[in-house]
Amino acid sequence: MLLRPFIGLVTAGLVTGVAHADFTTNIMLTGYWPQTNNMLRRFSTNPEQNPDGWVGQNWEDRGYDVYSFFPEFPDGIGKGVGDFEVDYQDTSEDFWRIVEEVHPVAIITFGRGYADRSWEVEWRQRNLDSWINDYEEPYQPTPSPPDSSVPVDHIRYSTLPMQSIVDAVNEAYDDITLDAYIDDTGFGGGFLCEYVAYHGTWYHDLHGDPDDPYWNVAGGHIHVGADVGRRAARIASRITLRELITYVDTQIPEPGSAALFLTVISAGLIRRRAWGSDARAG
Repeated sequence: MLLRPFIGLVTAGLVTGVAHADFTTNIMLTGYWPQTNNMLRRFSTNPEQNPDGWVGQNWEDRGYDVYSFFPEFPDGIGKGVGDFEVDYQDTSEDFWRIVEEVHPVAIITFGRGYADRSWEVEWRQRNLDSWINDYEEPYQPTPSPPDSSVPVDHIRYSTLPMQSIVDAVNEAYDDITLDAYIDDTGFGGGFLCEYVAYHGTWYHDLHGDPDDPYWNVAGGHIHVGADVGRRAARIASRITLRELITYVDTQIPEPGSAALFLTVISAGLIRRRAWGSDARAG
């Protein structure tokens, strides 16, 4: 499959008269169990996962390319197959491989939550040294804790526009009947959801400086209730994405202009790259 990044030509100073920090215009979304994989399907560049075609290029003419990555579950809920299998080693390897290709300006990781119709925006994640066992040996992350740069139980915080996301999803209640809220007292559950969520906030903290050549503006995690249907999850994920883009727009200068310039010159200058407990489920 083909992934059309990213080399932020405008942001790297290849357009004279434009002065601002470096960043890409790529947004990265990840999912695990349904509906978090199904709701992101149209943002996948993998034709086997998304035969109807990628809709992420300059999504809604907002100036950002949106890429999604998620596993499939042909045998039902379990480890799954493909990118971001519900497995500590697979998740970490896939995460670091993909961010090095995408260099996302923003990340949202999604996971399956409680048996309800919730849209739970997680405030914080932990660097644990003991996790809920996954499906295959080794059952724990290697290494554990995953982040050796900070102490065990170190907390990293979401930088998503959390309240804006919650308000926007709740405003659509009559259509999708979801209960969106911020989990500002708990954590992500100690299983794969908190693990990938920690990676997303960790990546932001590594690249949160506006002077970073791959500046990341926002990263965070959302749990999607297990009773949320595909249609409602798809609508809420797009509402969330719009709020994220609106927030990123306030942090970086004129991303739409950068995307237009990249589109004009892409044929000659942009390479294309192949990419081949808590009661919560995740």
